[in-house]
Amino acid sequence: MTKPTSYSLLLLAWSAFSCVHTPTTSRSSQGNSNAGRLGHLQYANPFMGTAPLNDPKTIGYAPPEGWRGVWAGLVFPGSSLPNAMVQLSPITEFHTGAGYDYEDSVIYGFAHTNKGHWNLCHLPVLPVTNTKAATTAGGYSSRFSKSTEKASPGFYGVTLQDYGVQVELTSTLRGGFHRYRYSQPENRSIVFKLAQSNERVTKWSIEKAGDAAVQGFQETGRQTVYFYGALSENVRDLEVRGQGTADGLAVVHLPDGSKPVELKMGISFVSVQNAKQNLEQELGHQTFEQVRQQAEQTWESLLSKVNVKGGTPKQKQLFYSCLYRSFLWPALRSDYNHEYRDVQGNVVKADFNYYTEPSLWDTYRNKDLLVGMLAPQVTTDVIKSMQDVGHKTGFLPTFFHGDHASALISGSYQRGITNFDVQDVYRLMLRNANLENGARPHIAEYIEKGYISTAEVSNPEVETKDKAGVSKTLEYAFDDYAVAQMAKILKDTATYRVMMARSKNYKNLFDPGTKFMRGRLNDGSWVKAFNPQYPYYEYMYREANAWQVSFFAPHDMPGLIALYGGPASFEAKLDSLFTVPWNPNYIARNVSGFIGQYCHGNQPDHETPFSYYFIGKPEKSQRRLDEIMDRFYGMGKDGLGYSGMDDAGEMSAWYVFSSTGLYPYSAADAKYLVSVPLFDEVSWKADNGKVFTVKKAGNGRVLRTVKVNGKTQEGYFVDHTLFRQGGRLDISTSN
Repeated sequence: MTKPTSYSLLLLAWSAFSCVHTPTTSRSSQGNSNAGRLGHLQYANPFMGTAPLNDPKTIGYAPPEGWRGVWAGLVFPGSSLPNAMVQLSPITEFHTGAGYDYEDSVIYGFAHTNKGHWNLCHLPVLPVTNTKAATTAGGYSSRFSKSTEKASPGFYGVTLQDYGVQVELTSTLRGGFHRYRYSQPENRSIVFKLAQSNERVTKWSIEKAGDAAVQGFQETGRQTVYFYGALSENVRDLEVRGQGTADGLAVVHLPDGSKPVELKMGISFVSVQNAKQNLEQELGHQTFEQVRQQAEQTWESLLSKVNVKGGTPKQKQLFYSCLYRSFLWPALRSDYNHEYRDVQGNVVKADFNYYTEPSLWDTYRNKDLLVGMLAPQVTTDVIKSMQDVGHKTGFLPTFFHGDHASALISGSYQRGITNFDVQDVYRLMLRNANLENGARPHIAEYIEKGYISTAEVSNPEVETKDKAGVSKTLEYAFDDYAVAQMAKILKDTATYRVMMARSKNYKNLFDPGTKFMRGRLNDGSWVKAFNPQYPYYEYMYREANAWQVSFFAPHDMPGLIALYGGPASFEAKLDSLFTVPWNPNYIARNVSGFIGQYCHGNQPDHETPFSYYFIGKPEKSQRRLDEIMDRFYGMGKDGLGYSGMDDAGEMSAWYVFSSTGLYPYSAADAKYLVSVPLFDEVSWKADNGKVFTVKKAGNGRVLRTVKVNGKTQEGYFVDHTLFRQGGRLDISTSN
């Protein structure tokens, strides 16, 4: 019998340690290291959404040569707490969405920030041996086996095959905790790849800070991240190659030894001193097990606020994995001492937690409201953070497109999140809605004409540049409605009337001849080069085609239905949306996952499957909702794929709401559209201790009756007061 090597013994030990936590209910459970441990935590799989989307049948077209699939989940499997500053995660490829793809087999480092939007991935480090083998940062990497890769909320682990290092990661709000078990006692080192991130690094620095610590920073064009790293062993030597240069790196050489090496990294966007304080206050002298246990308890406390009964094992795993994904962004940016760096780059101290702006173009629809429902203090502080930006720039921040801070603020206020200076925030909302050169491009034209015009282009392509005038007009109209709701609450009657009138501007781009939302030229005539199936990034539409935006008026569905000529005509058009086949020659990288022309892989039409409700046919909506939940989540051979980008949790939050039978159809209103849940019972627990329970009777998928606290409900909407005051919603079904 061959004597086992140290490395093979390490693999055996790692396998024994981790495999007992791997559930066997489905292939999508693979790698989830928390199964069988804490109650709700066992179902949340951080690998969900990390798998690539490269099958033409599920994409809707064959990706061109050179494309690596399309933009699927773009999420990371590493360790983070809810809405934390640190997201400690493996990097398998820099300059990609989240720096990680499940199909990869090489790890280049472990970065301390992540989002999934081609940025961040700051401060990557990699434990190595035999450091003379590589001369550049990119040369340091290691293959790994999927059988050694494990993850659960607050934990990530893997064995680096080429270096024989077992890596375990956990984290606090502002600190990352690394534990490395080297299979060989010699040549133990840690590479700091400070010249690399998902952003262009402009400057970096590292230096010793005593016998067993290093400190420094990484500067990009967007921000500077500072770090303080405390080691469990003295630094034998710090080798810096090309300090601050684009191809430089640093290697921390450690003494020979057999004990696990621990690296505690505090980070800050303010200073090294704050990074050190963050480390001392949050990690201190705690053991790895203590920090991991606290992370697990934090996630269990959050996930247990929604308790589901019934459903299949896969549905349960998808639900809690999606709930977990919904709380990774926005990210904390203020330090333990409450200091943060504001939008102008100044260091400020405040009495609230400062957060990054939400990914509003995507997440205003559902995810931001979900955060407010389960973590209202986070939403309060997010609004205060946006208010701070407004004070420094004159406008509330937007994200990518539209002015959806208005929907987040209006919807949150109506849901009871009121602990902010509402008059001041309302003042900023009005500036966004009315002033040029601020949050709403082309707002002057929009106010003057009632729409934003499109330039005539004879043969527009996917990437043809213009104003995305149709999408902007539709979104601004909805944003106007959101502002109007705040005006009504604050008894600003004149503004309410103006904004409600403006909220009808979506009608100005409805072409009755084609029954599509269509671009208008400056003179009011229709754009001639019109193909409703062709997708655009920013010509008439934003990342969509005419089919995908033409049912968007969540604040005025009766008015939209009237444009189509009434319920029958509207129903026929809506049926066609789901049956007219997608043309496989029309390729836009983040437009994928089709049912007919409906695209679930991107956000612009995520409300549309619910539209049948407004003509009294909820059963047709339910059929599409069930199809979407079944087809576009947990996809692929490993059951870990999404049909498109998670976009900071929006895709996940869509599943959370739709699977529980309640969807915030209009984010600017405190109401939920009732559908048939996947689960027999869903209980929501509010911060005030009140419990709202949704119970489904029958195994059918056709909605029959809705009762609120025992009384039959007229219509299909229920009010948010049920979450705040507690109560019961009974849904009866049939086949």
